[in-house]
Amino acid sequence: MRIISKRQLREFWEKHPDAKQPLFVWYSVVKKADWREPIDITSTYRNARTIGMNRAIFSLKGNDYRLVVAIRYDKGIVFIRFVGTHDQYNKIDALTI
Repeated sequence: MRIISKRQLREFWEKHPDAKQPLFVWYSVVKKADWREPIDITSTYRNARTIGMNRAIFSLKGNDYRLVVAIRYDKGIVFIRFVGTHDQYNKIDALTI
């Protein structure tokens, strides 16, 4: 999968150094993935949830951090829509962010 954009992840882990390892691992795994439908995501990440509008939510580092992505399965592209703490995640709408 092509991930747009790693910069968001980097900027987040610079502010939250303990997020670097889980975000880097997520990036490495997803970059090599070939997701064609939502079931492919949950096969790779059992703790991920897929939601409407081709979105997925990942819990990272024991649910301390959340990552929301939009996916174009037909193009093989993952767009990072949100990366933040669990508390920050509680203040957003994952379907519209």
